[in-house]
Amino acid sequence: MEAVWEPFEKELKERGFTAVCGVDEAGRGPLAGPVYAAAVILPDDIRIDGLNDSKKLSEKKREKLFDEICEKAVCYAIASASEKEIDEINILQATFLAMRRAVDALPIKADYVLVDGNRLPPLEQDGDTVIKGDAVCMSIAAASILAKVSRDRFMTELDKQYPEYCFLQHKGYGTKLHYEKLNEFGISPVHRKTFLKKMH
Repeated sequence: MEAVWEPFEKELKERGFTAVCGVDEAGRGPLAGPVYAAAVILPDDIRIDGLNDSKKLSEKKREKLFDEICEKAVCYAIASASEKEIDEINILQATFLAMRRAVDALPIKADYVLVDGNRLPPLEQDGDTVIKGDAVCMSIAAASILAKVSRDRFMTELDKQYPEYCFLQHKGYGTKLHYEKLNEFGISPVHRKTFLKKMH
């Protein structure tokens, strides 16, 4: 089903903003690996068929859209905060850190930032939050796909380093299989220790 996009970016441009950027994260919930964020500035009147909230799309579809977004975006940036940073400053602050890194890394400086959810990270730019933004705001949906695909690719690489945890299958989320592997092999260097306090 095609998403119905609200004209957030258009309305902001009518107010005089020229580089409106959508931001979203991926990987707040997993027990292992970094949290990722992406920032995307899309051109006016862009059309990307099949674009939707990344959680509603198959892996194959996300991979295809990833390439199309990268090709058609005015600019984009992808960043992360490591599992160590998550343990040091907590998952919310680490998510904000990844988002800020993504926005700061944009080749064109954003002048307004739309962030998925209900909490705005500390940013230089003006910004606003959009509840369920990845389903109603096109630039946030694009960011959600870039963040999700990038994180999944990273977890696929981690699977090669730590094959015993089967990261390829669960991408670090707390599935039954993942907990079984944790019980068998203990906590690895890429696990979030603060998420696994009961296992210390």
